[in-house]
Amino acid sequence: MEEIVRAENLKKTFTLSRKQQKIEKTGQTHKVAVNGLSFSAYRGQIYGLLGPNGAGKTTTLRVLSTLIKPDSGDAFVCGHSVTKEPQKVRDCIGFMTSELKLEGFFTPDFLFDFFGSMHGVEKEKLAARKKELFSRFGIDRFAQVKVEDLSTGMKQKISLVVSIVHDPDVVIFDEPTNGLDVLTAKVVTDFLTELKEMGKSVILSTHIFSLVEKLCDRVGIVIDGGMVRDGTLEEVCEGRTLEEKFFEVYRAVKGEEI
Repeated sequence: MEEIVRAENLKKTFTLSRKQQKIEKTGQTHKVAVNGLSFSAYRGQIYGLLGPNGAGKTTTLRVLSTLIKPDSGDAFVCGHSVTKEPQKVRDCIGFMTSELKLEGFFTPDFLFDFFGSMHGVEKEKLAARKKELFSRFGIDRFAQVKVEDLSTGMKQKISLVVSIVHDPDVVIFDEPTNGLDVLTAKVVTDFLTELKEMGKSVILSTHIFSLVEKLCDRVGIVIDGGMVRDGTLEEVCEGRTLEEKFFEVYRAVKGEEI
């Protein structure tokens, strides 16, 4: 197997404001979001980061996507260091998050061309890519409609296609089905499977057991910023369901019942 992503002992700490301290119900001024986390993902596979809210999944994906720098450790995507070669990493990844807010005044057609130009995609290739993706996701009928006038599901589809406008080798999704209706969620999960079949590598974060069991070749269980289990789905589950194994591991790490 060809290793396409490798995280090495990543650590990231954030300073908490007073408001954040109240939300977190803590007197601590700092929070360790990711603590010594390591894992590998391979070409043509889907890797799932599984954990509860606040486990450090999103922070890990932001580090892999070069949006934030780790305090220590490093990660390599397509052989490039996220700390030393961030632009080369950006060239080979697509990153989609529910926090990607598209400007409502613009149309899908304009946004696709804008993101394509940012990635330096040639005009002919960009036009062909637009035709393919807009047709695949049913965006073509709404290409000239302002984003603000579109449904939540359609906005999510547009966020997806502009994230992969440059046909990246690695696609990173933070909670790919979060907030989607069942029809749009199926469109997205089917496309993730297609990306895998095309030889792309997908890394996703989620707290949904069934999504991991359906899509992922490998899974990492993240609790309190640390990787507590990592391997193929079969290796991690050890003959049990993923949900059963997760709660067994959670109780062992936290020393408490759910």
